[in-house]
Amino acid sequence: MNFKIYQKYITVIFLKNFFVVFLSLQFFYLGLDLMQNFKKLPDSANLQILYALYTFLNAINYTLPVSILFAMIMSKFHLIRSNELVAMYAVGVSKNKLIKPIFISSMIITIFYIGMNFTNFAYSRDYAHNILTKSTLINTYKNLFLKYFNNYIYVKKMNPLKKEATGIKIFKIDNKDLRTIIDAKSAKFVKEYWVLKDITIVNKPNVLKKDVKLSKVSYKKYKALKGFKPKIIENIYEGKSSFSILDAIEAINLFLSQNVNIAKIKATLFTMIVFPFFAPLLSLILFYYMPVSNRFFNLAIVSSVFIFISLISWAVLFMLVKMSVNSVINPELGIILPIILIGFFAIFLYRKNR
Repeated sequence: MNFKIYQKYITVIFLKNFFVVFLSLQFFYLGLDLMQNFKKLPDSANLQILYALYTFLNAINYTLPVSILFAMIMSKFHLIRSNELVAMYAVGVSKNKLIKPIFISSMIITIFYIGMNFTNFAYSRDYAHNILTKSTLINTYKNLFLKYFNNYIYVKKMNPLKKEATGIKIFKIDNKDLRTIIDAKSAKFVKEYWVLKDITIVNKPNVLKKDVKLSKVSYKKYKALKGFKPKIIENIYEGKSSFSILDAIEAINLFLSQNVNIAKIKATLFTMIVFPFFAPLLSLILFYYMPVSNRFFNLAIVSSVFIFISLISWAVLFMLVKMSVNSVINPELGIILPIILIGFFAIFLYRKNR
């Protein structure tokens, strides 16, 4: 037998089942959400379309891993029902060779999903929530007061989408003593810096150094607050756990130097990078425990059992993720450790069936 032919055949069956299950779950999720929140939607048709789009994208976080597991189960039982699985075993195709195309396909899908979390896709839930509750895609924040290293920052108004702010005051502290006040009419975040415009800088005299002069300087432009991204500011102010992968990494690096608790951000980062791999690994494990022939089993009952196991496994892991994000347990224990254990068990079964 030409192994490339059967690998392509199994891959096509898996991908067909995956897209059928994935799209079905996606539209089911979207339909339920629209039915539940229809009366809360804004009157604008554009916002309604955007809400449906971002809700559809947000649903991927929940439906993608389940779709991979269900597609593997459906593909395996398709081969069992048609007796193609027994025929492949009879001509010398091993279990490892059979699961390989499914595992590789599911890993590619998972890696693509992780790649999406580098983009604004990671904020789909926030965008949908803003449209539903405030009839706007991006909130405009007023009267923000934040701490950044030794600086205390007041922002009269900020638009995270445009990366613009007005009415900014920066209070620089040195050894608990107010040293400098920077007052800017407006600012825009450009290449890791806030570019302040129409600035007045007031330097307070240092009494200990017998400096009694109050200096005041004006500038047209002035760079400050390196790395303090608008999205990071928004998430801090709102207490959200939504970050893209890049923003989460930058936020961790930023807050580590300020001795701020980063457990919540780490949990979000691990959820986007590590947690998605549970679906390909668990599908590999389930494959080895599924029957070879339908002669001694009721396929309807057996398939239901494996679907139930998949859902229970996903629910337990998802619960651990939520507990980690809410700082109930350590994110390394709640997210990374279970995936590592599943990975080791999958490798054990793969080596056992060589």
